[in-house]
Amino acid sequence: MSHVLILGANGQIARLAEQQLLSTTSHQLTLFLRHASRLQVKNPSRETVIEGDATDVAALKAALAGIDIVYANLGNAQIEKQAQNVVAAMDQAGVKRLIWISTLGIYDEVPGKFGAWNHAQLDGGYLEPYTAAAKVIEDSDLAYTIIRPAWLSNKDIVSYEITHRHDAFKGTEVSRKSIADVVVKLIDDPSQAQRDSLGVNQPNTDGDKPSFY
Repeated sequence: MSHVLILGANGQIARLAEQQLLSTTSHQLTLFLRHASRLQVKNPSRETVIEGDATDVAALKAALAGIDIVYANLGNAQIEKQAQNVVAAMDQAGVKRLIWISTLGIYDEVPGKFGAWNHAQLDGGYLEPYTAAAKVIEDSDLAYTIIRPAWLSNKDIVSYEITHRHDAFKGTEVSRKSIADVVVKLIDDPSQAQRDSLGVNQPNTDGDKPSFY
């Protein structure tokens, strides 16, 4: 059993991962988010809620007491600052294992017409801070796994394949449930994919853009 800190615990993928962790594992969960009132605790015996901001190193360090694994489901214009503060807090607290949600395209690894479409959609304010945040994580001494999902859907399926840091990205889309499953598997076996960056897509979704566009 591990003690897991979920940063950005009200995010859609985080809520799916929380549900799966509660139903299939015995891990203890600490749910960290800016507005605690948004979250309804499902299992008080296994969940603790902390209201805090991921741009606050002191709040992060306090939340890291007794934690084995950090799963960061963060994301906004401050993502690079959040990455810097998560790394700093984990270093101060002596916690090493980090699972970090990013996005596809941060290495210009998406080929062909879909890669061009992806750049057209994400360049100019979205992709750049995610790229910078990933570099912060990769330049740290943490045992990190970066997860780069394809374009996300709410399909009720778990179906995915994985590419690695220097591979061309595959596919165009993936379900949030699939990304949650990747997260749970990494929490269950944190020795997997350390200091790696995983592209995650649903098989057989190649094309010029996701099916829902």
